[in-house]
Amino acid sequence: MFGKKQESMPANLDKVDTIIGKSVQISGSIRAEGILRIEGKVEGEIQSSGDVIITESGVVKSDMKARNAVIAGTYNGNLALEGKLEIRATGKVEGDVKVDGFVVEDGGAFDGKCEMLKKENTLRPKNKDAKTLEESST
Repeated sequence: MFGKKQESMPANLDKVDTIIGKSVQISGSIRAEGILRIEGKVEGEIQSSGDVIITESGVVKSDMKARNAVIAGTYNGNLALEGKLEIRATGKVEGDVKVDGFVVEDGGAFDGKCEMLKKENTLRPKNKDAKTLEESST
C-alpha cells in the first residue's frame, strides 16, 4: 500500500519438489521438504520445512507448519509460518495465523486472528532518550 512494493515470496517456483494435482484428494498427514504445490484437495495436517503453494484450484482443510505460504485457493485451518503468508487476490483463508510477514492482495480474504512473530528490537525506539511503550505507561 505504502512505500516500495515488496517482492513476492522468495521461493523459486520453477523448482517445485512435490505437486498434488487437481484430480488428487488426500486425507491424512503430509510431511514435506522443499516446495509443496497443492492444486487438489487436502484434509489433515501439513508440516513442511519448505514453502507451500495453494493454487486457485486448491482446497485445504488443515493445520499447517511451514516456512512460507502462498494461498490463491481456499484454506481453512491454523497456520504457523517462520516467514511470510501471501494471500493472493483469489485466495481465501479462514483460521488463525502466526507469521513473520503478512500480505493480502486486493480481493483476497482473511477471516481469523493474526499474530506477528516478534523480531528482536522491533518495538525499541531508535532515539536513546525516547521511552518504550512499556516505560511510558509507568
